[in-house]
Amino acid sequence: RPIEIETYRTLAMLGLPVAQGVAPEVRGIERALAEITAEIRSSIGLAANRGLLERLSGLTADLEAHAADVSYRFGATRAYDKIVKDQIAALHEHHVPGHGTWTNFLSRRSEPAMRTVASIQDRMTDLSRKLTRAAQLLRTRVEVDVEQQNRDLLASMNQRARRQLMLQQTVEGLSVAAVSYYVVGLLGYVFKAAKEARLLPLDPGIATGLAVPAVLAGVFLVVRAIRKAHAPEEEH
Repeated sequence: RPIEIETYRTLAMLGLPVAQGVAPEVRGIERALAEITAEIRSSIGLAANRGLLERLSGLTADLEAHAADVSYRFGATRAYDKIVKDQIAALHEHHVPGHGTWTNFLSRRSEPAMRTVASIQDRMTDLSRKLTRAAQLLRTRVEVDVEQQNRDLLASMNQRARRQLMLQQTVEGLSVAAVSYYVVGLLGYVFKAAKEARLLPLDPGIATGLAVPAVLAGVFLVVRAIRKAHAPEEEH
């Protein structure tokens, strides 16, 4: 029974060098997290928040890698330590005045190592929660910055669309005037020819002047009909 207890105690102690080896990495991640947390207070802008989020994601990846490496050994250490305690309890020791017990002797040799392993594991678990909260905060700030950029972009696109509409209306007005000018000019030639052929009782200039309102109205209606015909395609 003593040999069996010492064997399990030795196996449980294998977690101590692993915990001592990963402790500097945990301290480094804790310091880096503290620096990032301090920078979050003063970071402004999408680029800065994205940079902090990338650094935070790197720390999270490092911590998860270390946790994956030591989780098996830490779990085995807890299991072997429990076996040792159960084996000692099965001995049913009785205290003899003036003499120490085997339970106290093994506890003084094993408990500091077990507490070290448990402390490192608790620090890693707590650090993982802190990294998750900080990442959530940064993701929220990045999403807010992206939404702000999208809103500004939509406002810019809306303003550009209004300008294009105003320009289109201006071009339509100019096109009506230009087309009307050419149509009236052609009608002037027609009226002059009709006057020479004695088919027009009025003066060509008067007839041309009287035709201007009708031509403007006709061209305007034609342009408007064309615009309405293309409106469904533009909306689609």
